[in-house]
Amino acid sequence: MTRDYEQFPDDENGQVLWQMFEDGDDLTEPHQVEFAIIFKNQQQLEQCALHLLHQEQKVSFYDDEESGSTDWILTIHVEMVPEYSDILDLEEWFVSIAEQFDGEYDGWGCLATIYDDEIFEDE
Repeated sequence: MTRDYEQFPDDENGQVLWQMFEDGDDLTEPHQVEFAIIFKNQQQLEQCALHLLHQEQKVSFYDDEESGSTDWILTIHVEMVPEYSDILDLEEWFVSIAEQFDGEYDGWGCLATIYDDEIFEDE
């Protein structure tokens, strides 16, 4: 299939969405998309998390101690249809929030949901 550059622009976000599509992920269905912000200390993370909770966002966090880092990772869980423009809008919002609380926006990701018709045919 030929890539539609209007739906999947030639940048990092477009490439991730294109790869999901190529892998068989149904991008018309809602996904749990996770956006990450990194903080140097727990207090900054907690202030940002509280702010996001007031914005009715679902959040979780952990320290990155296992990797030898002292960073704290805040994850914002957004149930959404993964469309390019919506992801860009949310990234812009999370970048500004990260800056407000001395954090650094670190990107997004989600688990692919691939439906294999052969599995259902065997049942």
